[in-house]
Amino acid sequence: MTTELIHIGFGNVLAVNRVIAMVSPNSAPTKRMVQQGRSNGVLVDMTNGRRTKAVLIMDSGHIVLAAIAPETIAGRLTASREEEA
Repeated sequence: MTTELIHIGFGNVLAVNRVIAMVSPNSAPTKRMVQQGRSNGVLVDMTNGRRTKAVLIMDSGHIVLAAIAPETIAGRLTASREEEA
């Protein structure tokens, strides 16, 4: 199995084949999950100080914060897969 990497802004790259879900950071349950991840040491902040637009849940239990929208990440993934085909 190969690792599929995607650029998620500001020089950050994410292994998308390890992502379980991409969610909006605005709901109360997501905010609680981010706070718990921060306190447990499993939060990875890839926003470079920008506003969080997507929260990605990884299969390892890590929570990744991204400064680009989930739709943008999905679009980049689709575009990279079309290039390979």
